[in-house]
Amino acid sequence: MTWPGFSALSAAWLFALLAPLILFYFLKLRRPRLEISSLALWRQVISDQRVNSPFQKFKRNLLLLLQILLLSCLVLAAMQPFWPADADRAQFIPVLIDCSASMGALDRPGGVTRLDAAKAEVGKLIDNLLPQQRMCLIALDQSARRLTDFTDNHRVLHEALHQLEVRPVPSRLEDGLRMAQALTRLAPVSAVLLITDGNLPPQSDFELPFRLTYQQVPPAGPNLGITELNARRSAAGWEVFARLEGSAGLQGLVECELWQNGEQVHTESITMVEGEAARLTFSVATAEAASLELRIRPDSFDALDVDNAAFLELPAARPLLVYCPEELFSYRHALRSHRDIDLYPRDGAADPPEVDLRFADALRNSGPKSRVTLHIGVVPGDLQPLLTIEDRLAEVVDWSRTSALLRHVQLFDVQIGENPVSRPGVGERDYELAGYEVLAQGTEGPLILERPSETGIDFFLLFHTDRSSLPFRVGFPILVANAVELALERAALSEARSWPTGTLPPHQVAPDSEFLVDTPDGRRLTVRSNAEGVLSGIPATQHGRYVVRRGSDLVANWGVSLLAASETQLATTDKLQFPETSVATSTERLRTDRPLWSWFAWAALALLLAEWWYFQRRPEGVSV
Repeated sequence: MTWPGFSALSAAWLFALLAPLILFYFLKLRRPRLEISSLALWRQVISDQRVNSPFQKFKRNLLLLLQILLLSCLVLAAMQPFWPADADRAQFIPVLIDCSASMGALDRPGGVTRLDAAKAEVGKLIDNLLPQQRMCLIALDQSARRLTDFTDNHRVLHEALHQLEVRPVPSRLEDGLRMAQALTRLAPVSAVLLITDGNLPPQSDFELPFRLTYQQVPPAGPNLGITELNARRSAAGWEVFARLEGSAGLQGLVECELWQNGEQVHTESITMVEGEAARLTFSVATAEAASLELRIRPDSFDALDVDNAAFLELPAARPLLVYCPEELFSYRHALRSHRDIDLYPRDGAADPPEVDLRFADALRNSGPKSRVTLHIGVVPGDLQPLLTIEDRLAEVVDWSRTSALLRHVQLFDVQIGENPVSRPGVGERDYELAGYEVLAQGTEGPLILERPSETGIDFFLLFHTDRSSLPFRVGFPILVANAVELALERAALSEARSWPTGTLPPHQVAPDSEFLVDTPDGRRLTVRSNAEGVLSGIPATQHGRYVVRRGSDLVANWGVSLLAASETQLATTDKLQFPETSVATSTERLRTDRPLWSWFAWAALALLLAEWWYFQRRPEGVSV
């Protein structure tokens, strides 16, 4: 059986105030002394004097009883009584609040968002906090943000909760759990509460060091949104492709509008079928740079508005800029078979400061920067402690056939005159830890590596192709063509894709310079490029257009969109699977200790009013 507890048991000494209260009643009755001729008629008075002995005075004295009860209620309220929810009451409570895009969905027309429903639940928890309990609020979206430290200050907690807003980004549960794990180093955290709409990945590699309570708010209504928007260059301009998806139970008519540079250019109506996605295709005839926006308007209730528009930037048509040293004759010969390529270096033209594709046979800091770089016969400086190049034949054992560079390239029976050899104890895992992916493996070490860079991607052929039979194979022009196609994609010259919310794409600008970024919600950010002239890591947590300026000069203009099928579909996960356990959603709301002091305070107020009424309305002759 569960008994009530007291948070401030030391306040029980206030019961000692009952002693002076009762003592005042003992000393209260004072009769005047008068001389009379006889006591025969005053026997009742003498009897009444005996009745007023100390322990008899309590009889039928309602005011005294009311005042004792009033004082007792006030003392009990001061002792902070509560009704415990369970035996193991948490002292420190981290609360993870999902504020990703799906939490902005409504349950019905004119209803509340899922985040508002979550705020209401957390607000009740804050109001029921006991004096010795501390709560920490953590916002969860694409990353985790600690809103408060562990505190019992209701005002601070309610203020932080009130300022929490939905961010149109997918959620990453593991980041929130890692932050909660970090809090265990500051306080003895035994349990963590997660409040969400259930739109989370069902699998996680995180190992839970605490008990997780998984609580879902009521589900949202039906929703429809844009989950993909991209374009491919055609002979007449661009072919634009879009994909629409909906949540379970959604069907009906949808009107789609395509806007180009602020003007509507296409309109189409489609019928959504439950459980099926819809695909749209538009033709845009332009060779100039253009900003596209796709808008949809369902004819029925739509729970989420943020996925009803998507943006796409189309670059102006231009040749692909390629830099290939004249010493790499075989590569230059293969490149000449491609159209719309400006090949450097060339007579009478200065090298551009930035190109789309670069071939290099030595590591040089000079030369043009590039989105895609193919290093031939180069061992990166950070890998020299891991391998050596020996002057003997190497044999290809296996290669990644899904790699963008090696797609349809046949490497079997290729003769290689340089053999990269991994040092003793060095394996593929060591190259991965250094940031490289092995694309082709030899008998004694890697042959081809891939490494992403801040502005693009670098490929390393650890052997020089001039000392191999690869230039004489059919796969060599295919390898060069793959590099060209990859550079076209990176430069958005063959394909253009809508950029999702989260962070803006990296952009090549002047090095060590300050720029201004205007966000869709009217804020202005000040950012700075690095020493290599890369502007990256700009947060894009709002849906809409971001404008980058340097002074009054326009540098870039991006439109970012949600484009997350999981958020649009509003699917819920009833069970989260972790490596050693699974956590099911709680069927009932989290039970917390219920404070009772307010009840005693209200009882004391009622007793005070009753005493005042009785004192004012007592009949004549009634003893007080």
